[in-house]
Amino acid sequence: HLAPLLRQQLVLSIAAGIQATDIKRWLRGHERIVRAMPNTPSLVGCGVAGLYAMPGVSESDKHDAESILAAVGSVLWVDQEDMLHAVTAISGSGPAYVFYFIESMQQAGIELGLSVAQSRQLSLQTFAGASRLASASDEDAAVLRARVTSKGGTTEQAIQVMEKNEIKSKIIAAIHASSQRSQEMSDEYSKI
Repeated sequence: HLAPLLRQQLVLSIAAGIQATDIKRWLRGHERIVRAMPNTPSLVGCGVAGLYAMPGVSESDKHDAESILAAVGSVLWVDQEDMLHAVTAISGSGPAYVFYFIESMQQAGIELGLSVAQSRQLSLQTFAGASRLASASDEDAAVLRARVTSKGGTTEQAIQVMEKNEIKSKIIAAIHASSQRSQEMSDEYSKI
């Protein structure tokens, strides 16, 4: 019911998995469409959104879309719409991965005798501080991790357990599964 109201307006979609070509079809050929994949940290001004513009969307329209999303975090443009599946898997779903890791750290802290409040504070601040340090550094996360991992130390012991259990490869596989599901959802919506 939106199509008859559109003239030359820019349509900015934050609907996950719905391709621009489907939006264009539903809007009876309207082409000024930008798709965005924001994430929930946008609620506190720390989000990141992946953006894709249909061919023919003007630089002015791109600037307007970017300004809207930049109000709640940073933006990243992709040249191919299919890359929004990767954006979804990394940053759209990513906050859940972070919360899952924090949840695990908090549980371990409680099991080691810390109070719920102490475990929460330590886990949240450690994650926030490490993220801020990584953001402020030009160095790769692997280099930063190595600096904290002293030979024969406590961190090395924890990393060895994670490596033995193939945690990194399992995280990567999970993110690939998320991207695949994003593609499947797009395919399903395209049939509507």
